[in-house]
Amino acid sequence: MTQDKDAPLREDIRLLGRLLGDTVRDQQGAASFDLIERIRQTSVRFRRDDDLAARRELEDTLDALSREQTLQVVRAFGYFSHLANIAEDQHHIRRSRAHLIAGSAPREGSLAHAIAVALEEQRLDPTELAAFFDTALVSPVLTAHPTEVQRKSILNCQTVVARLLDERDRMQLTPEEAEANLEGLRRAVLTLWQTRILRPAKLSVIDEVTNGLSYFESTFLRELPRLYASLEDRLTATQPALANHELPAFLQVGSWIGGDRDGNPFVTATVLEEALAMQAAVALGYYLDELHTLGSQLSLSQGLVGASDALIALAGRSPDQSPHRSDEPYRRAIAGIYARLAATYLALLDHAPARHAVAAAEPYASVGALADDLDILHRSLVANGTATLARGRLRHLRRAVKVFGFHLAPIDLRQNSDVHERVVAELLEVARPGTDYLAQDEAGRCALLLEELGTARPLASPHVRYSDDSESELAIFRAARRAHLRYGQGAIRNCIISKTDDLSDLLELAVLLKEAGLLRPLENALDVNLVPLFETIGDLENAAGVMDRLFSLPGYRSLLAAREQTQEVMLGYSDSNKDGGFLTSGWALYKAEGELVEVFARHGVRLRLFHGRGGSVGRGGGPSYQAILAQPDGAVQGQIRLTEQGEVIAAKYGNPEVGRRNLEVLVAATLETSLRRNGRDRTPQAFLDAMQALSDTAFASYRGLVYETPGFEQYFWESTVISEIAGLNIGSRPASRKKGTSIEDLRAIPWVFSWSQCRLMLPGWFGFGSAVKQWLATHPKDGLGLLQRMYREWSFFATLLSNMDMVLAKTDLAIASRYAALVKDVALRDSIFERIRAEWKDTVDALLAITDQVELLDANPLLKRSIRNRFPYLDPLNHVQVELLRRHRDGNGEDARIRNGIHISINGIAAGLRNSG
Repeated sequence: MTQDKDAPLREDIRLLGRLLGDTVRDQQGAASFDLIERIRQTSVRFRRDDDLAARRELEDTLDALSREQTLQVVRAFGYFSHLANIAEDQHHIRRSRAHLIAGSAPREGSLAHAIAVALEEQRLDPTELAAFFDTALVSPVLTAHPTEVQRKSILNCQTVVARLLDERDRMQLTPEEAEANLEGLRRAVLTLWQTRILRPAKLSVIDEVTNGLSYFESTFLRELPRLYASLEDRLTATQPALANHELPAFLQVGSWIGGDRDGNPFVTATVLEEALAMQAAVALGYYLDELHTLGSQLSLSQGLVGASDALIALAGRSPDQSPHRSDEPYRRAIAGIYARLAATYLALLDHAPARHAVAAAEPYASVGALADDLDILHRSLVANGTATLARGRLRHLRRAVKVFGFHLAPIDLRQNSDVHERVVAELLEVARPGTDYLAQDEAGRCALLLEELGTARPLASPHVRYSDDSESELAIFRAARRAHLRYGQGAIRNCIISKTDDLSDLLELAVLLKEAGLLRPLENALDVNLVPLFETIGDLENAAGVMDRLFSLPGYRSLLAAREQTQEVMLGYSDSNKDGGFLTSGWALYKAEGELVEVFARHGVRLRLFHGRGGSVGRGGGPSYQAILAQPDGAVQGQIRLTEQGEVIAAKYGNPEVGRRNLEVLVAATLETSLRRNGRDRTPQAFLDAMQALSDTAFASYRGLVYETPGFEQYFWESTVISEIAGLNIGSRPASRKKGTSIEDLRAIPWVFSWSQCRLMLPGWFGFGSAVKQWLATHPKDGLGLLQRMYREWSFFATLLSNMDMVLAKTDLAIASRYAALVKDVALRDSIFERIRAEWKDTVDALLAITDQVELLDANPLLKRSIRNRFPYLDPLNHVQVELLRRHRDGNGEDARIRNGIHISINGIAAGLRNSG
């Protein structure tokens, strides 16, 4: 009999649903529970049986709700979405563990599979494989964006629920233990129900820093060292000679939170310095706690185990002179390390740690000195027959110190090129009146900038008061210089230029770095990476040319020597999608990468790509493993960075075990893609030509709707929750770059998020149907066959369609039509929605034909079931949201209950869709 692998998932969802129902009954009364249960059953019946009578009954019930009932319904279904997410995450953990316990073949995306591919398919020697990591870099980068709608308090409640579910899985509980576990779940669900889901005030940047740090505390600080240990052990298993080989710190988590100034005036030098201090406090606090525990564990007596001369000397320098530990050199050495680290904490943060050292000591001058002392402990244990002890807590602590340093995570600085341009223009005009930098053409600007970069003389004068913008920018770079001196250069490694469209954008940043001493021309020293961000379709098309001109500058090539001849380039998925649509964005990114590979190879520079992906497919989201494997040959040269944004951070890294699995996927994909033999699967020219033709048509279709249809801007603002998102306290950054309703000025994040809320997901598919229809019309004989071949044989095209498949499965045109009804101009509403409906049908038909599916997601039954199981709980939220929007816009805008209801529904729908922003 075939085992139903999803049965435990359904049991968990039923359990959590029952506990939520019990909580509603106890807290709100039987009448509220009966109402919510009737809505749930009707919604399930409608989705399961496609019962139109059930749909009418559902609509009638929801339309008749009072304001108080509406809030209770929204809260109940919103919380259920959160609980269902927890159950699904737990089921993924359960299935992964079952796979490992059964001793099955390694799964794709696992390190075991990636190592097997490297050794067996690529025929690498294990030593060569280990050497790969010497120059590798894999770095997910956390960003604060207004798609993260969950409060930290809600996440804490969910963590408790997840832990208790996990306990039920891993332990054979006695009846008493089972009852205690169930009681704990009841308490956790009750706490969740009674915890305010919305923030009463808008987040500050420091609030966002605090939220980001919670993932380091719960996941990264503990799971990264374990992942390194697992990888080292796997390599040792393939080659025993690698037993003592320790990998460099190639896997690191970065952050934009506190350093991303593009469009966010609240990120200042003061905020940056506070963010750096908060990060350092988390890192040092973790090390101190681990040292304290380690001291209690390594109670080794010198009469029973040996110690190296270095260890004896380290213990001798310890301020711990207690006679009770006189024969315990390891403990005394650890007490000395603790004392020095506590002194470092005081020196860096201007206050002492909570747990004081036994006595005062000299602070560490660098994180390397701390690592050296921990290495003395390690080597002494190994040399004296106690290597097993060295492989426990000490191993993980040593690894954490090497990965996180004193700074925890490197903070990237980012600013728009327009800001840099204005600042440089002002500095030049004050220093050299009449320069008129802004009036210069590109060649004239570059000449001026290169002249400045040829001298160590600063432009800025301490005796001049510059504009607020200029003072703010100069202060940021000076703060970065101080951070290097305080925490080490690992604290800030990258400066990113948004909206890079020509060479002068990079040179302007170089001039500003020189002002702060981060670029020193006479020494050919560059302390940070200059990272251009190419975002629009036009910028992506020009990217290779810009980099070619940059590398042709002898002065810049000299500076690159300080960066190991490695240049990072960031590619923007979000704005390119908003600019040109899903298909054209994906194709423009693919082509840009290929062209960059050629330019970098010609100049002998190593390419590192930084992928600015969002959570949704409309912003470059989707499964990371497939996305990395679908990169062009040579685009992943052992190094990759990618953003983790919005609610995706909580989904990927909120649970420590799920977080480790996602980190492992990034490493595995980077390893497999980097070692893939270039040209092995050279893409046929026919595929490239077809893709270009599809892109051209899709681009015209998308631009025709979004930018060329009169009234579309009005349609968007009235048929989505964009206005209400702007008022939701979910991020420190404004929704638009400028005041007004222009789609050009709207940030890509709320653009995509709004379309997700109304269940259209338009940025993730629009234009594909028109493109395929035109292609088949001009290639009636073999057009479909070629597209099917592309899907089977070209990973880029297959990944594109797989992501679109997932997006389309989450759409619902019936629900979207209710949002469209909010548009007051009936003619405008009907004409635009019918265009969207027709394109949706053409897109679905095209996708099913190319992928040879009967229904969407036939190729991914697990995801198909997951999405379908969620619909009955999302439908009521969408229906209520539409009704609340109508009331809000019809004159009840000041009613706090209506606003709260809208915002709670936004939260619940985002949770149910998971990758919506």
